[in-house]
Amino acid sequence: MSQSSTEVSRRGFIRAGAIATAASLGAGAATAQEGARHTIEMTDDLVFDPEEVTLAPGDTVIWENVGQVGHSVTAYEDEIPEDAAYFASGGFDQESAARSAYQAGDPDSGDILEGDTYEHTFEVEGTYEYFCIPHETAGMVGALEVTPGGDSDDGGGAAVPTVPDVAKTILIATTGALVAVVSLAYFFLKYGGDYEPIDEEG
Repeated sequence: MSQSSTEVSRRGFIRAGAIATAASLGAGAATAQEGARHTIEMTDDLVFDPEEVTLAPGDTVIWENVGQVGHSVTAYEDEIPEDAAYFASGGFDQESAARSAYQAGDPDSGDILEGDTYEHTFEVEGTYEYFCIPHETAGMVGALEVTPGGDSDDGGGAAVPTVPDVAKTILIATTGALVAVVSLAYFFLKYGGDYEPIDEEG
């Protein structure tokens, strides 16, 4: 094989490796940007803080009890989008079931105790209204607006981009591939196949 064809093959190999690595990096970055997590605190002042949050489809809301008084997160069944899944701490699928089961101090009944959390991912666009069962009459209610793009200026309880496990795997694999491509490129560029023929005589 001539030196020029060897160089062409080398360039083609390096170019293909670079393209594959760039594509993997792009896919990993796109996956890592999917979804965000919004934290809403439940306090001893009997409020959801913040009371209203705007988020994008696919975002997750985490309600955290930062006080000593137990709370619930219970959706108003008639105040969520028609196609949306019902949500309530305790895992209930109806408002009436959540209301009737609630017992202070019992996490299985939907009571979120000090330091505990409840989370739900919202896929359907629209307005969601919810409340705390034991403190509804005290005005402990909240609202969520799910809209394309969400709202980064809503103070939405520290929205943080999530990095799914698959994205982490892709990024690790991509890093390994990048190191391999760079190493091979260095090897081929440095040693490039310009070897002297072996003299088998004498």
